Amino acid sequence: MQKDIIKYVGLDTHKSSIVIALADETRDGEVRNYGTIPNTLEAVDKFVRKQLSQNIELRCVYEAGPTGFGLCRHLRGNGIDCIVVAPSKIPKKDGDRIKTDRRDAYNLARLHRAGELEAIYIPTREDEAMRDLIRSRDDARHASRKAKQQILSFLLRHGKAYSGKTNWTKAHFNWLAEIKMNHPAQQIAYQEYITAIHETISRLDRLGKEISKLAKEWKQAPLVTAIQSLRGVAELTAVTIVAELGNLERFSHPKELMAYIGLVPSMYSTGTSTRRGGITKTGNGFVRRVLVEAGWTYRLPARLTKHLLRRNQGLPSAIQDISWKAQVRLCGRFRRLQAKGKPTQVVTTAIARELIAFVWAISKELNCSERISR
Repeated sequence: MQKDIIKYVGLDTHKSSIVIALADETRDGEVRNYGTIPNTLEAVDKFVRKQLSQNIELRCVYEAGPTGFGLCRHLRGNGIDCIVVAPSKIPKKDGDRIKTDRRDAYNLARLHRAGELEAIYIPTREDEAMRDLIRSRDDARHASRKAKQQILSFLLRHGKAYSGKTNWTKAHFNWLAEIKMNHPAQQIAYQEYITAIHETISRLDRLGKEISKLAKEWKQAPLVTAIQSLRGVAELTAVTIVAELGNLERFSHPKELMAYIGLVPSMYSTGTSTRRGGITKTGNGFVRRVLVEAGWTYRLPARLTKHLLRRNQGLPSAIQDISWKAQVRLCGRFRRLQAKGKPTQVVTTAIARELIAFVWAISKELNCSERISR
């Protein structure tokens, strides 16, 4: 049945409540506060049913935040148009220093009606689950690094410093096991630090094994396997890129993907003056970091190591050709940029920017091959 009225719904979501504003379809139409409802699916369904009973078509919007994408998926599942927007991309008036929940909902409804809001990508439930697992491992990595810093600081305060070349090797752990503190209280504190380190190492190992196991059962497993043909992109890096970025088909050109993860240079242009700055650093910083780490591997001459040969086994020749082309180009570019005197950090960032373009090319080739096989 054709709806008589379209209303734009701004939802300011919080842990326990949702503030709602409604905007009429016409540009100069009324924008009014509906009220506050509990942040439960039952309360949302009650609001939706009330509006639909009046023959109203709803177009909802809310900001991405800690409440996740559950509300959006629920509304879409019930046939209601809903988008999620990034808070950083919501237009704001200069000089506006008043922020309330009602005003936020009001602005969302008004801007959605004006077409000034850009929806963000909503991952599938399976992709989001893998992303949560990847981020859990990254949290464990941070905890491990913090635990290691704490014990080294503790030992340094008591005049104990390791004389070997590298920390956290087998020799370093043997040295740690031989240390005895002067006071029983200090010995207990030291042992707790040691236990914390071993716990974080075990946690990292467990999560790594689970990621490897579940990645093979994932719908995106073919893409994860394919991009591992690239130098510097082992299994964990591949899973991270795919889980964080989701469906790469939504990017029509690799430049869009580069901009999406903030690897393009910022620019200020006015009149005849154009000034370029550092990268924008917008979008997903997690992916940006792992790409820069992968870019560091291209400082060495191009060659197919035994690890790359193993990861290339069974892949289509077209994908292997793309990965070899990427290695030849990026290794050469790394040397040329260094020869020009560019700082290493700038060089690796430039390599990371081009590396994600080759990831996009492999994704496109894989999708084309799958469509042909069907």
